[in-house]
Amino acid sequence: MQDHYPASTTRQRLGWRFWLTTLAAMVAIAVTASLGRWQLARAAQKQALQAAIDERGQQSPLATTELLSARGQGSAEALLHRSVRLRGRWEPATTVYLDNRQMYGRPGFYVITALRLEEGGASVLVQRGWVPRHFQERTQLPEIATPTGEVTVEGRIASAPSRLYEFTHAADAQGSSAIRQNLDIAAFAAETGLPLLPLSVVQTGSASDGLSRDWPAVDSGVDKHYGYAFQWFGLCALVAILYVWFQLIRRFVARPRP
Repeated sequence: MQDHYPASTTRQRLGWRFWLTTLAAMVAIAVTASLGRWQLARAAQKQALQAAIDERGQQSPLATTELLSARGQGSAEALLHRSVRLRGRWEPATTVYLDNRQMYGRPGFYVITALRLEEGGASVLVQRGWVPRHFQERTQLPEIATPTGEVTVEGRIASAPSRLYEFTHAADAQGSSAIRQNLDIAAFAAETGLPLLPLSVVQTGSASDGLSRDWPAVDSGVDKHYGYAFQWFGLCALVAILYVWFQLIRRFVARPRP
């Protein structure tokens, strides 16, 4: 036995379904549109940050005395991305090889050595460059030419070397090894006893020591936010198109004509 509903009840059910679908579509359109606008605002902030980074890179290089003023973390961040020209002596015993770093699509090491500055009695970690890893013996250290005597190092100021994910037991095993996954400046200063500044220097210039210095350009990630904004606005447009098609156009086409 089949139930038959009055026409008024059917229209009422269809009406409630229409308005519920309309409400859900409007909420989805509003949320996705607001998320797209938020990503555009983030992109504008990153654009301003990128402009500030580019402006700092074009300023005249800092000398050793100016770098020594950055002994606090706040003052160090104010000098990020500035170019420097430092004089000092390498500390070869402090050389560390950061593993799993890539350049030219090949795995290798970032070579980091402390530079004892000629003034102030402080030292700074220098990211000297990249060297490929041995193909068969991954723990074999490459031969790096470290000049003795006073040297001049040109580069740009950076924060601590970039970190990669590491397991706890791997960090414990490599805590005092020359090959490490990551390097914390404060912990390394306590380990070596050197008065390290709370920043590092990415060395640039000629690579006569056999290291590659084709460092990636400093990017604030503006394109990423534009991509996210495009996705959110695309989803917003898709919800609007589906709503118009299924709730308006098809309803009008399927309406019986007299």
